[in-house]
Amino acid sequence: MITIAIHGAEFFAYHGFYPQEQKLGTKFIVDVEVDFIPVNNLKEDKIINTVDYEKLYNIVAGQMKQTRKLIETVAQSIADETKEKYPFIEKVTVIMKKMNPPLAGKVEYSKIVIVV
Repeated sequence: MITIAIHGAEFFAYHGFYPQEQKLGTKFIVDVEVDFIPVNNLKEDKIINTVDYEKLYNIVAGQMKQTRKLIETVAQSIADETKEKYPFIEKVTVIMKKMNPPLAGKVEYSKIVIVV
């Protein structure tokens, strides 16, 4: 089993349930881990035999640009698109942190984890 991951990818985006969140935006931090068994020999030294983490980042970046009310929806979309792009993946874990969520007191971040 191989794990490929990107950690701490930062985005300024407009996800949020409240209209003000969708107007003002905030910072998000996203981690994505994918687990898979290679379908071809890694000794061939070809990028097509693994998950390209640049493409993985681009999937995350593309989904972060699409404003949604729930960060759960964003994370699920990242996981779904990743599995669609790389059907040999056995597990995708998406962790999304919403920095400074609009709550009554100081909170560093809210977080969701989706495992598909």
